Amino acid sequence: MMKRKKYRILVVLLALCITFASCASVQPFTEPTQSAEEVVSADTAAPTAESMETEPTEPSTAEDPAEKRAGELLAGMSTYEKFCQLLFVTPESLSGAETATIAGDMTREGLEKYPVGGIIYFGKNVVSAEQITAMIAATQEMTKIPLFFGVDEEGGRVSRLSGVGLTQKLSPMADYGAAGDRQAVYDIHLQLGSDIRTAGFNVDFAPVADVVTNPDNTVIGDRAFSSSASIASVMVASAVHGLEDGGVISCLKHFPGHGSTSADSHLGMSVTNRTLEQLTDEEWLPFKAGIEAGAGMVMVAHISAPEITGDNTPCDLSPRIVNELLRGQLGFDGVVITDAQNMGAITDYYSVGEAAVLAIEAGCDIVLMPGDLQEALDALQEAADSGRLSMQRIDESVLRILRLKIKYGII
Repeated sequence: MMKRKKYRILVVLLALCITFASCASVQPFTEPTQSAEEVVSADTAAPTAESMETEPTEPSTAEDPAEKRAGELLAGMSTYEKFCQLLFVTPESLSGAETATIAGDMTREGLEKYPVGGIIYFGKNVVSAEQITAMIAATQEMTKIPLFFGVDEEGGRVSRLSGVGLTQKLSPMADYGAAGDRQAVYDIHLQLGSDIRTAGFNVDFAPVADVVTNPDNTVIGDRAFSSSASIASVMVASAVHGLEDGGVISCLKHFPGHGSTSADSHLGMSVTNRTLEQLTDEEWLPFKAGIEAGAGMVMVAHISAPEITGDNTPCDLSPRIVNELLRGQLGFDGVVITDAQNMGAITDYYSVGEAAVLAIEAGCDIVLMPGDLQEALDALQEAADSGRLSMQRIDESVLRILRLKIKYGII
């Protein structure tokens, strides 16, 4: 009797083993032998000598969709369209109107002739919140490659939109820097970005990343957060995060630092005598913080920095400043834009065309407000025809512009 019981037990066990083997053949997955925490820990642990002896893996060949899209757009553009993307202009330079407040047939004809990369608006273009919103929307519908729409909305004394209620009236940024409240700076810029985005703007030429190291400086003054580089750095990063979270491209200005000057570059030559060491240790800290926070653009000033360049060449026309220092030393690979080239620091010493070509040669991607749109385009074409500007150099800038437009959903 006992033998028969043992026999039946053996038969049952054998049947169970067969069943488990059958299930394993159908179901290839097994329970993990590690917890989720252990897996994460293993994935993030430093490699050991033993683990590094494994066969090398091939690098991923997957192409970034934005990069692919930018490349496709670039391939379909004419040389002339590429040149036009390098220009950020006023609506008057397109329409020919004395003061542009609507986008009609004159704007359409202007964009057909000059398919520029962006348009900047000033207070005179803003009559009401409804008017500027309608104007931007109508203009964007006229484009083949969607436009940057930019505005100087810093708060304080530089505000184009608060007068019509599009944005709140803000105190000078120096007040927020003095208060030392980074959350407040983030909050006001988040609201600012959201407000101007609602109106159709996608670029805010802000925040001011200058450090006021010269107490006699008036052109920057209370537009900057502080005379302390460390305070300015914290506030600039918070402002960038706010604008970016609000859906707007932020633009750090005015590299390499306008806060040490005494003259106004709107009126003529303005010089900083700061050394490279001084700039690195002080003025550039807020720019580094803004770049790390994700700023999409940096504006290079017309100021001269002879201690760095060896002469009085405006910084936005200097390869040393743009390519070697901003791109090389600070590692910025976003869009670099000049300050407005209708300012005295440029017009007193350079022709419109020469200034535009020099800016692109220096490594800038966009020329802001050339004194004459046609003259700037003619000069760029002539420089390309002569070999002074290579198409590789032009394509490099156009790709940066297209990538930024794709990243922010403009394209």
